[in-house]
Amino acid sequence: MAVLQTPTGFKMDNSGRRVVVDPVTRIEGHMRVEVNVDAGNVIRNAVSTGTMWRGLEVILKGRDPRDAWAFVERICGVCTGCHALTSVRAVEDALNIRIPKNAHYIREIMAKVLQVHDHIVHFYHLHALDWVNPVNALKADPKATSELQQMVSPSHPNASAGYFRDVQTRLKKFVESGQLGIFKNGYWSNPAYKLPPEADLMAVTHYLEALDFQKEIVKVHTILGGKNPHPNYLVGGVPCAINIDGVGAAGAPLNWERLQFIYARLQEAYDFTVNVYIPDVLAVASFYKNWLHGGGLSALNVMDYGDYEEVPYDKKTQRLPGGVILNGNWDEVHPIDPRDPEQVQEFVGHSWYKYADESKGLHPWDGVTEPNYVLGPGTKGSRTDIKELDESAKYSWIKSPRWRGHACEVGPLSRYILAYAQKVDYVRGQIDDSLGRFNSLAGTSLTAKQALPTTIGRTLARALECQYCAKQALDDFDMLVKNIKNGDTATANVEKWDPSTWPKEAKGVGTVAAPRGGLGHWIRIKDGKIDNYQCVVPTTWNGSPRDPKGGIGAFEASLMNTPMERPDEPVEILRTLHSFDPCLACSTHVMGPEGEEMTRVTVR
Repeated sequence: MAVLQTPTGFKMDNSGRRVVVDPVTRIEGHMRVEVNVDAGNVIRNAVSTGTMWRGLEVILKGRDPRDAWAFVERICGVCTGCHALTSVRAVEDALNIRIPKNAHYIREIMAKVLQVHDHIVHFYHLHALDWVNPVNALKADPKATSELQQMVSPSHPNASAGYFRDVQTRLKKFVESGQLGIFKNGYWSNPAYKLPPEADLMAVTHYLEALDFQKEIVKVHTILGGKNPHPNYLVGGVPCAINIDGVGAAGAPLNWERLQFIYARLQEAYDFTVNVYIPDVLAVASFYKNWLHGGGLSALNVMDYGDYEEVPYDKKTQRLPGGVILNGNWDEVHPIDPRDPEQVQEFVGHSWYKYADESKGLHPWDGVTEPNYVLGPGTKGSRTDIKELDESAKYSWIKSPRWRGHACEVGPLSRYILAYAQKVDYVRGQIDDSLGRFNSLAGTSLTAKQALPTTIGRTLARALECQYCAKQALDDFDMLVKNIKNGDTATANVEKWDPSTWPKEAKGVGTVAAPRGGLGHWIRIKDGKIDNYQCVVPTTWNGSPRDPKGGIGAFEASLMNTPMERPDEPVEILRTLHSFDPCLACSTHVMGPEGEEMTRVTVR
């Protein structure tokens, strides 16, 4: 390939040294990335591959659409409920079902609790170790750590020197015993780590606090959805009956005591986000103030469907607008319609699937998922032991979704750029306040347009969205309680439960602002059964391979022009990829209708 100019202006040059990271860990699923670095160890070419072949779309064909949510929810054990929610919305859209107010509020609370839980677990347990060196924390002065904590987050109650000394002692015992656990095999001597010991100790301490937090917040799902992961959903509403002061279903799980428990967990989530999560991100970022890499497509093309607009209840709780920004023009936001066959299309020219005409994309309602595992002539190695892929041919189990032919980044950063560009007051206030705090800590004067389209900006956007969702969940809770007090205890609409009342053919789409970005499910129903079902998930957008025009996906674009300290210790690659929180389990899905093995791929 040598040098290739992409439609978005990235120059891909694969003539330098090839570095392979396989598998990329601390994500959901199996991912491989290959980069070419030049003589100065700067990345000049990136190849992102989904190496896992699995899924649930094909197996749904011929099944009852009311059951689809239970299948697609198992696409992933992390995203979990967001797939179920998207699925029931798609079916309700196809059959024109309107859900009760209580069901709407309960779904919103469950979705936002998932968002909060996912974002906090992502930062502390999957991403923080790309910035934080736990071994270096052994050198910290607990008193100085306490002072740093009180400077960046004076409201957090656990800030004494003794508290940090106790954590440091625990950590020292782990290290001395050789039982580093998740901290093992890190590149802890790599100069890419910039934090002073006190910041490392503070972050590791909060890593442990987040472990305790995450097991409490998911209890909201066990009350409203029966369990976690994979809480229960229902076409037409939610399977969560209400009984308040003897009114409603006898023995129902949602009563005043349970509501008070939910409220306490939601308040804890908001407090943890404001007092711990956001301050930690800003503090860590301030020590990496010059590492403004990893923006990729976020500086150019971003997309999101926006909060769900089909339920006409209390739009004031839905503050994040959708749309598309192209070529970095924040002054123009293009409207998005997932029903429009000219807008959302998936291409397979570089994917291990087959279309009749691979120069054209297919809208998900007409989507085809037919495997075609072939390697390009430039591949090094064999079908079962690939050394280097040939990116000029097919090289991934992920398709290439495009908006009107444009590759776009999706995720919290995209949503926040879209909201900022569309002058959403709450979001603008968050970003301006956080940027002011960051600039004060770092001694810089970055603008939103400079700071946001970076790996650090992507990480900050998730933290800010966590606060936004925690606040919204409290608002949704207040409206739920108010509605119940007004005498409404309905949680499901089963008027169209009987398939004999359905039209002979119907089609629908459901969308959700999922933790990793815009999620869409498209369904076609014929004679009461699923005729076609397609999921286009956030990691399909971000992890997509090249399209017929040479356009690269968000993962590949984000790695371009990043300098590396030690290519054999790819901290910088992991740092940027983890900022997306890739979910390969969601993005690579196909299975035989009887569950039989259709092909075998060995990942070494």
